[in-house]
Amino acid sequence: MMDAAATQAASALPGIPRDDDGPVFREPWEAQAFAMALSLHERGLFTWTEWAAALAEEIKRAQANGDPDLGDTYYRHWLAALERLVAAKGVASIQMQRRYRAAWDHAADRTPHGKPIELRDEDFSSE
Repeated sequence: MMDAAATQAASALPGIPRDDDGPVFREPWEAQAFAMALSLHERGLFTWTEWAAALAEEIKRAQANGDPDLGDTYYRHWLAALERLVAAKGVASIQMQRRYRAAWDHAADRTPHGKPIELRDEDFSSE
């Protein structure tokens, strides 16, 4: 059963892949991206109207670049829209997001399977 915030998001954003119980996610990262957007909305970073416009813009951009829009890339667009909106709101620039993504990738590469990934200072210097 969905909580109130997820229900509000699902009804405000009709393109969300869903079934009778609410949003459906193919991978854990999709649910995490969904939860990040809910959390940032609840903290007042953006309205659902702003979010819907950012997501629609991202989907249009992807389609213009050849995305066949088969439904399997929806949360990739969701994440890209979230990254752009976070940068536009001044929370974290695209460059800062890329820096942390690269550091995370470096940390993940050195972490044995099944162990928690931990960022270290040296993960940021190997860019």
